[in-house]
Amino acid sequence: MKTPSGHLTYCTNIHPGESWAAVFENVRTHVLAVKERLAPSEPFGVGLRLSAAAARELSVPHELAGFKDFLTAHQLYVFTINGFPYGPFHGQPVKASVYRPDWREAERSRYTAELAEVLAALLPEGGSGSISTVPGAFKRDVPAPEQAGEIARALLARASDLCELERRTGRTITLALEPEPCCFLETTAETVEFFERELLSREALATLASRARVTPGVAEGILRRHLGVCLDTCHAAIEFEDADEALDRLLGAGLRIAKLQLSAGLRLAPHAAALDALRAYDEPVYLHQVVAQAASGELLRFEDLPQAMASDAARAADEWRVHFHVPLYREALGAFTNTQAFLERVLERQRRAAVTAELEVETYTWDVLPPDQRTGRVDASIARELGWVLERLGS
Repeated sequence: MKTPSGHLTYCTNIHPGESWAAVFENVRTHVLAVKERLAPSEPFGVGLRLSAAAARELSVPHELAGFKDFLTAHQLYVFTINGFPYGPFHGQPVKASVYRPDWREAERSRYTAELAEVLAALLPEGGSGSISTVPGAFKRDVPAPEQAGEIARALLARASDLCELERRTGRTITLALEPEPCCFLETTAETVEFFERELLSREALATLASRARVTPGVAEGILRRHLGVCLDTCHAAIEFEDADEALDRLLGAGLRIAKLQLSAGLRLAPHAAALDALRAYDEPVYLHQVVAQAASGELLRFEDLPQAMASDAARAADEWRVHFHVPLYREALGAFTNTQAFLERVLERQRRAAVTAELEVETYTWDVLPPDQRTGRVDASIARELGWVLERLGS
C-alpha cells in the first residue's frame, strides 16, 4: 500500500512456490485476498519472491506482458523483489544452503541481473525499487580475508550494471545487502565497515568509475544509489542491537536503507522450562541462529538451535534471541516473548521521519510455526500483521 510513511507490503516468500506458475497463482489467490481485506479499491504493492527458476520463466516476454496486464487490472504494483533464496525455500531442508550461491559465485550475479531486468520491466517509468540479497556469504564459508575482495568486486560490477540499466530504462534499482546472524555481514557495524573499506575506498571507486565510464566522484554517487542495505528488524534485534543506534549508524555513513523488512524473533531466559518449550521450534527446514548474552554482556553465537541447546555457556547466559520469524502482533508466545519492541521503535522512527521508502513484512515461517502459533488462515494472519504495522505508522 502507498502510505504516508512509504510503500508497505508483505513478502510472498511466505507462500510455497518455486516455479513462476506457482508464484503467479499465489499472487492471484493470497495477495488478492490480502488486498481485499486492506485496500480493496486502492493500489496494493507486491513484494515478490522469485527463485532463479521462476525469474527465468517470468523473463519470457509474453509471461512478463501477461503479468503486467494482470497487475494493472487488479490495481497491484511491484516495487521490491526478494532475491535472497536462489532455490527451493519450502518443504525441504534449506538451512545454510539458502546462502548459496553467494557473492563469490558467478551464478549469484547472473540470477540478480535477471531479477533486475524483471523489476525494471515492472516498475513505472521513472520509478525505483529494490532487490534484497545475501549479505555476502555465510560467515564460515569466507575463511580468508581476501575473499571479502571477491565479494566486493562482484557487487561493484552489479552496481555498474544497475547504473547502465537505469540509463537504458529510466528505472532506479538498489541492490540491498541484508545483514543476518552468522553471515559475512552480521551486524550494522560490520556492514558499514565493509562498505567503507571495500566498496567506498579510492581503489574501489576507481574500479567502478572505469567500468561505468564516469569520474570517481560520480562513481561514488552510483554506488550509493545502487548498493544499499535491507535492514531486517528480526536480524538486528537478534544481535542485541539498539534500534536507534543501528539506524543512525547506517544513515550516518550515508548508506541507503533500500528496504526495511519488518519481522520479529524470539526472546527468552534459558531456564529449563523455556528450553523445553523451545524444542517445538527446532524444525528441519530453516536455520535458526541463536545469539546469547552472558551476564558480562558478551555475545555468544550459534548457527542453529541444537548447538545452542547443547552448550553449557549458552544455557548459563542471561538471555537468548532466536532467529525464528514469528507473527509481529503476538508479543507473548507462551514461555517466550518476541523482539517486538525493536520493531516498534523502528516504526516510530519511520513514522516521524522516513528512513526508507519501502516496508515489507516478512514472516516466512508460517508453515513451520508450532500449531498453537498458526491460528486462523494465512491470509488473515498476513492482513493482521499489516494492520498492526499500519496502526503504528498512524495510517
